[in-house]
Amino acid sequence: MNSSQNLVKELTCVRCPLGCKVRIEYTKDLEVIDVSGNRCPRGREYAIQEISDPHRILVTSVKVKNGKYPLASVKTTDSIPLRLFEEAMKVIEKMEVEAPVKRGDIIIKNFLESGVDLIVTRSVERL
Repeated sequence: MNSSQNLVKELTCVRCPLGCKVRIEYTKDLEVIDVSGNRCPRGREYAIQEISDPHRILVTSVKVKNGKYPLASVKTTDSIPLRLFEEAMKVIEKMEVEAPVKRGDIIIKNFLESGVDLIVTRSVERL
């Protein structure tokens, strides 16, 4: 394939504290041509995942019933595919937890069968 038809993406790797500037060259069919700039294998893995199935930690809030505050902040314990965010938010929007909830409480184990839990990040006392 002609290199002028290849796609290039420059990323800052977040897999470790080094924050390498990684450059990935790939085809429209997501075939990797070259990865450069990474100082460890995790940078290569990160770049490949970013072009094929990017992941992020979901941070939002959930309704709290009988709580000092109407909402508690929550997040996933690890990153989930961005493609699941819309479905995740539909689930969370329908939820209501009963106060009290404590920071670190698991709201949903294995959230959307991702292997990742949804946890409370801000405690809310009962009224």
